[in-house]
Amino acid sequence: MKIYLAGPDVFLPDAVEIGRQKTATCAAHGLTGLYPLDNVIDLSAPDASRQIFCGNEAMMDEADAIIANLTPFRGAGADPGTVYELGYMAGRRKFCLAYSNDPATYADRLSRFMTVTTEDGRLVDAQGLTVEDFGLVDNLMMIHALELHGGPLVTPAKQPIDVWRDLTAFEACVRMAAARLIAT
Repeated sequence: MKIYLAGPDVFLPDAVEIGRQKTATCAAHGLTGLYPLDNVIDLSAPDASRQIFCGNEAMMDEADAIIANLTPFRGAGADPGTVYELGYMAGRRKFCLAYSNDPATYADRLSRFMTVTTEDGRLVDAQGLTVEDFGLVDNLMMIHALELHGGPLVTPAKQPIDVWRDLTAFEACVRMAAARLIAT
């Protein structure tokens, strides 16, 4: 069974090593991890970004499931590319799992970046826009896509020191994937 490994991990300076660790964890559980950086892309080509997009979609089409790293990236929420990939897989009715190494609610995380206040019984941001406040770790569309197409978002009880390299929550997702995909 093949698992597409989505997430902003590809932007880390040691992205290849993280991918190696993740695919090795998958293999140890009888699964094949498909890591986006395994695609061979000529980054100097004029259409390099399109090659990346097409290569990643081809991997997702080949995969039986996704494990998405939804740890907040460059802000209060998940990486938008990863969110697209999760939606792509959910739309194809594939098995969807995800984790976030930041267990705080979205509303709490947003307050790390800007002032969040209460106005007329609702949370609003610095621009006066309503802040989604359902006590969820991220946007309700991602959380419920996971529930309906796989399993609940996996989060640690406490945020690890290195949110980008701690693979404990990822490993929990791999175990869930193996139990579901190999058993069927």
